[in-house]
Amino acid sequence: MIIVPKTRGFICLTSHPKGCEQNVKNQISYVKSKGAINGPKKVLVIGASTGFGLASRITSAFGSNAATIGVFFEKPSAPGKPASPGWYNSAAFEQQAHEAGLYAKSINGDAFSTEIKQQTIDLIKADLGQIDLVIYSLASPRRTDPVTGITHNSTLKPIGEAFTNKTVDFHTGIVSEISIQPANEEEIENTIKVMGGEDWEMWIDALKAENLLAPGATTVAYSYIGPLLTEPVYRKGTIGRAKDHLEATAFTITDKLKDLNGKAYVSVNKALVTQASSAIPVIPLYISLLYKIMKEKGIHEGCIEQIQRLFQDRLYTSKEIPTDEKGRIRIDDWEMREDVQHKVAELWEQATTETLPAIGDLKGYSTDFFNLFGFEVPGVDYNADVNEVVEIAGIQN
Repeated sequence: MIIVPKTRGFICLTSHPKGCEQNVKNQISYVKSKGAINGPKKVLVIGASTGFGLASRITSAFGSNAATIGVFFEKPSAPGKPASPGWYNSAAFEQQAHEAGLYAKSINGDAFSTEIKQQTIDLIKADLGQIDLVIYSLASPRRTDPVTGITHNSTLKPIGEAFTNKTVDFHTGIVSEISIQPANEEEIENTIKVMGGEDWEMWIDALKAENLLAPGATTVAYSYIGPLLTEPVYRKGTIGRAKDHLEATAFTITDKLKDLNGKAYVSVNKALVTQASSAIPVIPLYISLLYKIMKEKGIHEGCIEQIQRLFQDRLYTSKEIPTDEKGRIRIDDWEMREDVQHKVAELWEQATTETLPAIGDLKGYSTDFFNLFGFEVPGVDYNADVNEVVEIAGIQN
């Protein structure tokens, strides 16, 4: 079939297998171009099919020749129905890994569930023995607690008072004002249940109980802080509370790993175009201004550049891992540079529908968004018939 992008709001309803494959190949090429990393050898990536999780799996495999197990929840393809992009990404990754002689298997299912944790444990026992790096990169709007059976939904709201600021519809380029009402206590608690550190800790507890964590094992979860501009709706809002919980959980997990000489970290990453960030009001406008500035300064990074630098310059450097005063790894350091943030704040005041094409990089934002789904990728013939039915070689059912 010929597959074209079909969008509804900040969601693309279709994805392109060849575009996703090319994206994965491009990321692999980038990691290889940066040279070998003296990094992990047996890696579990929870949330492995898109964004930072996919980049972590690629960097582990093609930067350190690591065996990888990826856990994700993606929609497989069917005749006449394209798969979700994460399915195509994972199929392409596994094909490339296997061709390179690397171990790679995947588990598709709800990572929050006890069943998927057990399935992962069984696979590690059977194939790898122990894991030396666990990446936790889940992005989900809801979570069913495996203990209580209650399903919790996250919300994106400020806390305390309503938030009003500019935003942009990146499809049309129209800049408008948006107001978001504050969250109540139940919404705050639900967001923490979904996006906080509880499930990360459950994963590490389950792996440790089965003696599947190698001596000196590291685990990393991903977070974001962002600028003062987005603080009311992000870092000081419901998601921020969840991120606070996630970051506190790193210390709890580190205590639990002391007997293994293991450590848990939270890496604070750069603002990037993801399905999740596209849904956050204010963020698309901020990113379009940020991209323009960082590209002009020659310091712009996408997911793979961020994670390759995280592995090479932070996690697997010969020196002690550098952290901030709260124990977090800061790979958002270039985004948060004073000269960059000063310029963003300056342009923010000028941003209107009329001025944005000149002062922002809305085209770059839009391209990155469609790239997530395998569209607008250079070198792909979108007029050609493609087979939408793609299998993942190492999928575990």
